[in-house]
Amino acid sequence: AYFVERIGGDAVEVNVMVGPGEEAHTYEPDPEQMKAISEANVFFSIGVEYEQNWLPRFKDINPSLLIVDTAEGIQRIPSTEAHRHDEEEEEEHDESLPEENLDPHVWLAPENGKIIAQNILNTLTELAPDRADTFKANYTLLIDDIDALDADIQMTLSDLEQRKFMVFHPAWGYFADQYNLEQISVQVGGQDPSPKELADLVNLAQEEKISVIFIQPNFSTADAEAIADEISAAIAVVDPLARDWLANLDSAAQAFSNALQP
Repeated sequence: AYFVERIGGDAVEVNVMVGPGEEAHTYEPDPEQMKAISEANVFFSIGVEYEQNWLPRFKDINPSLLIVDTAEGIQRIPSTEAHRHDEEEEEEHDESLPEENLDPHVWLAPENGKIIAQNILNTLTELAPDRADTFKANYTLLIDDIDALDADIQMTLSDLEQRKFMVFHPAWGYFADQYNLEQISVQVGGQDPSPKELADLVNLAQEEKISVIFIQPNFSTADAEAIADEISAAIAVVDPLARDWLANLDSAAQAFSNALQP
């Protein structure tokens, strides 16, 4: 929504399917949203789980609906969960991971944001060529903002000796990848940890001197709080779905920096 509004300006009317506090992985649209889909010109997808089930249904109720993958061209990375399973099972595996083992949170890195912006620009220009110059000007301003954000984040995270942070849900893999960080996830495969996994996480957190565990607003935090209690760590909130994408990544970088200071 943020990207479409920044590039499209007053030429677009945006409806958001997954609202604040809702779970993007298991979301189901309500009747009012289905009506909005029936009247829409384009659906910008990002690759989260609910879309796999619902995009064909959206197309059924609106055959003329243009569905655009805004993540096209982004190099997907394995999820933290996939890495942990590999380490635990110690099995050889093919380099090409199945789709479910690839991290869907592609929008949480400035590098990927520029690709998403380009895909949206291309689509809006195709749909409204008479507004192409306005779209391009808005896109250029957005890219300038993303480049400035990237520079700020690099400076914020540049001098950290500790580069590992713990999150409840592994949403920040692309961010970590871009800025040479490593996220340690409490959840595995979308599931809360078993008692043994919880104990292992406590040990790992102690070894890595984790002082903060990051959660997001729409998840139960009992397991994260249990680990935090065991290691005397704080709980902090970072929201991967905050509407103001630019400000949110800037504040997340600051939160990670604060947590990783000695």
